[in-house]
Amino acid sequence: MKIAVIGTGFVGVVTAAVYASFGNEVVGLDIDQSKVDSLSSGKVPFHEPGLAELLAAVLETGKLHFTTSYQEAISTADVIVIAVGTPSKPDGSADLSYVLAAARSLSPFLQTGAVVVVKSTVPPGTLITVAEEIRKETTTQFELASVPEFLKEGTAVEDTLHPDRVVIGADAPEAIKRLRELHAPLQAPVIVVSANSAQMSKYAANAYLATRITFINQIANLCEHAGADIQEVIAAMGVDKRIGKHYWYPGLGYGGSCFPKDVRELAHFAETQHEVPNIFSLLSELNESRVEHVFAHWTETVGAWSDKKVAVLGLSFKPNTDDTRDAPSLQVIPWLLKQGAQVTGYDPKATSQIAKIFGEQSGLQFAENLESALEQADVILALIEWPEFLTFDFGKTKLEKTQYFLDARNQFDPKQITSHGYVYAGIARRQS
Repeated sequence: MKIAVIGTGFVGVVTAAVYASFGNEVVGLDIDQSKVDSLSSGKVPFHEPGLAELLAAVLETGKLHFTTSYQEAISTADVIVIAVGTPSKPDGSADLSYVLAAARSLSPFLQTGAVVVVKSTVPPGTLITVAEEIRKETTTQFELASVPEFLKEGTAVEDTLHPDRVVIGADAPEAIKRLRELHAPLQAPVIVVSANSAQMSKYAANAYLATRITFINQIANLCEHAGADIQEVIAAMGVDKRIGKHYWYPGLGYGGSCFPKDVRELAHFAETQHEVPNIFSLLSELNESRVEHVFAHWTETVGAWSDKKVAVLGLSFKPNTDDTRDAPSLQVIPWLLKQGAQVTGYDPKATSQIAKIFGEQSGLQFAENLESALEQADVILALIEWPEFLTFDFGKTKLEKTQYFLDARNQFDPKQITSHGYVYAGIARRQS
């Protein structure tokens, strides 16, 4: 099968590489020549475990190449995948300009019967608008479908090769047949629904996961008042099969490229349908205030932050990625600087990105490795649970002064940390 993937961001590159690994002839399309050149040489412009190796392997087979030419990519394609960004507008709605621009640009080169797939996260009803844009430029017969992605940054290759499900949102039998064939090598359950249902399923899944994070943070707040330990509460309630032990992450809230955006967009969609109040608006509000709440509590432990040397460990929004979109560090670092702290940041992959965002600011510097970040630190703030941090022996860097260890993800053993001489504080952890 001949496939064109429009957009060479996180989703587009992973999708193109995986489809090519199944023996399809795939063309990755992007208007950015530098990205096309980089990917053509096997260089991935972002960090995603396993992707560089997969890309190199499929490039060697000749089944994948990249171009800036719509004519080259689209004119022979059986399936065209739109995988461009849909950032939120200031009012919370999804910005569909990149999706619609792709639809207009591909239109003149469509071959009869091609299936145009929108993989970008879009609100229900978007396929109608996409069809209108395409038909402005061509009379060629084509089919439309929605195949949302459910990838997690840091495990995207594994998620694509071994998905929980493939959701195909389409009505035309030929489109459904072709997309079933395309995804058959995954040997995953295929759920065929309407396009609107497929698009809503993506928003619903992310909003539900965001709800679990927000819910457990609210319970953690109550644990702080009650003297309970949130990890003990999670262990107790997780035995209930209706609830489960998975995906309970008390901390500084959810971040990244998907959850904040998708929850805001779902809230906006609910408001346009006159569903007010709605839980999604509240989720965003609670998440945005989470950092301030946690630091108010930690200040009771640390005291005044002025002139304290703070090592901020983990600058990306999660481990195993260099993505800093809605990362906690973007709120934490300015907060600390405003309090007069001296901040040293370190991340295995995202330090340079955060350094570019903040530029040169008084009281802020970045370390090249973990050990140098810890030098003279009064406070060690473990924001993100990179494996390098979890396996590090903090006992060997303990200084002869009072040092605080703040565990933003409850990933460290309080007893072990305190045995080294640190004053430990996590998220609603009982100190005994």
